[in-house]
Amino acid sequence: MNKVFLSGNLTRDAEVRYSQSGKAFAKMGIAVKRPFSKDAVDFFNLTAFGKTAEFCGRYMMKGTRVLVEGSVQLSSYENKDGVKVNSVDVLVDNIEFAGSKRDGGGGDFSGTPANNDYPNRPAPPPRNNNDDWGGEPIDPEDTPF
Repeated sequence: MNKVFLSGNLTRDAEVRYSQSGKAFAKMGIAVKRPFSKDAVDFFNLTAFGKTAEFCGRYMMKGTRVLVEGSVQLSSYENKDGVKVNSVDVLVDNIEFAGSKRDGGGGDFSGTPANNDYPNRPAPPPRNNNDDWGGEPIDPEDTPF
């Protein structure tokens, strides 16, 4: 199985082009931080096709934080100096917004919309800040990690 999930920031705007047959494809890059290192970052090329490519061309800009699902493709080519270059590309199956670098992540939707935004939805219960999640208290000794 060839499946990869990446979370990171786009390093360049999505550039959309069309093949001779008229199929859209978009190229962009992503920077992914390594989980246990402050400064280590991996860079990957992303390629999306079809409607996903057109979506990327409209909305995916440099600095946008995204979640990417796709597959890995290894390729090699000779550059203009005749040197063989290996490349790791991710063929995008799905891409979603995860906020942006500028807005601090954008993943916090703790605010509650006004009831008139969703007329058929009942008002949410009031929130308290005492970390009561409605279940039994968790003893740290009972956790498996």
